[in-house]
Amino acid sequence: MQLGFVSAILADQSLEEVLRFAAGEGFDCVEVLCWPPGGPDRKYGGVTHLDVTDFTPAKADDTRALIDKHGVAFSALGYYSIPLSAEEDQATAAIEHLYKVIDAAAMLGLKGINSFLGANQFKSMEENLAKFAEVWPPIVRHAEERGVRVGIENCPMLYAKTWPFGLNLAHSPAIWRRMFEIIPSPNFGLNYDPSHLRMQLMDPVAPIREFGSRIFHTHAKDMRVDPHRLNDVGSFAPPMDRATAKLPGLGDIDWGAWIGALGDAGYDGPVCIEVEDEAYTESLEARQRSLRISRNVLRPLIG
Repeated sequence: MQLGFVSAILADQSLEEVLRFAAGEGFDCVEVLCWPPGGPDRKYGGVTHLDVTDFTPAKADDTRALIDKHGVAFSALGYYSIPLSAEEDQATAAIEHLYKVIDAAAMLGLKGINSFLGANQFKSMEENLAKFAEVWPPIVRHAEERGVRVGIENCPMLYAKTWPFGLNLAHSPAIWRRMFEIIPSPNFGLNYDPSHLRMQLMDPVAPIREFGSRIFHTHAKDMRVDPHRLNDVGSFAPPMDRATAKLPGLGDIDWGAWIGALGDAGYDGPVCIEVEDEAYTESLEARQRSLRISRNVLRPLIG
């Protein structure tokens, strides 16, 4: 496995600065965020470390030169908007940009990209699955033709305004089975983040046994469920009203069991730290420290 981090936490740094920091701190790879320039559509979104809106072979050559200079690989290109959004403009923009991200990954010779399926919180599960079956097969075929794999993150995107359905369909094993029945392609899989299962009061390790072959990429983010808050507001409250995103080692997840289960399943890909711990976001120094703390927890488990 390769230890890296998601570039979003260093949003105010250039791509070269991100790679220089990663190299200096002994990281193997970085998941590089590729949102279209112009700002986020939500918190932790909108980060553009690689602009792929008009990506060319010449720009790919320049990017590979930067990778070679610092000796840090790209684990994947990341773009996490809402392709099945109830907002037509957002959905259209997300789908159009996904194609550009896939093309850029192919030009760079990367194995994959990561994204969300998206969801329309005003429609039923079956209606969302029907829309998924319409929108996503052409995207996956485009990736197949270019030798690129698409990893879907299992973040539910559950906020007060989207409760109880969320903005990303792919949030549970029951739905993953339906996804892979509709699109059985070997180029379609998961970007597996255990924190989103723990947030939903689920076992973050157990699904690896069934879905290990579908895991293309992983995020390492911890989650702390507050039992006192849970007892106070109940499980019907939006999950982040009773849980807090933390650095690996500072929450509830057994990282040894998680890494061990991945290894047992034959996974040998990236483990990318994703920092959304509000205790470490006030300054660049704090955000860099959060990556060092997380590295020190995970490196002994990965080697």
